[in-house]
Amino acid sequence: MKYIGAHVSSSGGVENAPLNASQIGATTFALFTKNQRQWHALPLSEQSITLFKENCEKLAFRLDKILPHDSYLINLGHPQKDGLEKSRASFLEEMQRCEQLGLRLLNFHPGSSLKEISTEECLKRIAESINITLDKTQGVCAVIENTAGQGSNVGNRFEELKYIIDLVEDKDRVGVCIDTCHAFAAGYDLMTEDAFQQTMKTFDEVVGFSYLRGMHINDSKKGVGSKVDRHECIGEGEIGVDAFRFIMQDPRFDEIPLILETPDETRWKQEIEMLMSFCK
Repeated sequence: MKYIGAHVSSSGGVENAPLNASQIGATTFALFTKNQRQWHALPLSEQSITLFKENCEKLAFRLDKILPHDSYLINLGHPQKDGLEKSRASFLEEMQRCEQLGLRLLNFHPGSSLKEISTEECLKRIAESINITLDKTQGVCAVIENTAGQGSNVGNRFEELKYIIDLVEDKDRVGVCIDTCHAFAAGYDLMTEDAFQQTMKTFDEVVGFSYLRGMHINDSKKGVGSKVDRHECIGEGEIGVDAFRFIMQDPRFDEIPLILETPDETRWKQEIEMLMSFCK
């Protein structure tokens, strides 16, 4: 089964996210469990936790198929001690919020060297950050999102994702989210069936489909290898619509959350319907 949704608003409380997802015909969704542009947040109330779980059950959203995203401020590979400690503390808080809500996944951008340390050192710090956090939590999988390769961000190459995974001690609680726009911008072609299959073959050989925990389904405003992270509506960017048809018709992408982060949220319902139609 394909689980298709979008990154919906949780404004007014996390309990509103499943309601918003239901309105666009989603079968899963992504959310922020706190303000993504602030370091600190008030603890989740017992009422919000209870209502979130009740709304998910009532609207048939499986907690293990929801893909929350952590704060954009977090950099688990930060080159400076203070920044690294602050990021690790915030990441732990995000993991604990997922635990409270009964969620099993937490998606995050791996980090950035800020051009102050080597890529290898940055990747090692990210893996160490994951190990520290997994040791203090239970049940939630750390899901590393590939990047477009902008600036000093790491994780745009599949080899770098694998490098992190290799250093994570609990392999059952680490995985990958492929963002189609990011992969394309990083140089992985998806435009034709041959190119798509070659990219997925490379992913499987380097990382392995056993680690795939979710996908972000986005077209790209910029061309392959541009290293520019600019999402576009499905079929209106440089990737084109065919790649998303390939995803919907490929059983390797069953049973994981497939999340739209396209720029026009008024079209999410239409895009979900289109994606679902590809499955038939």
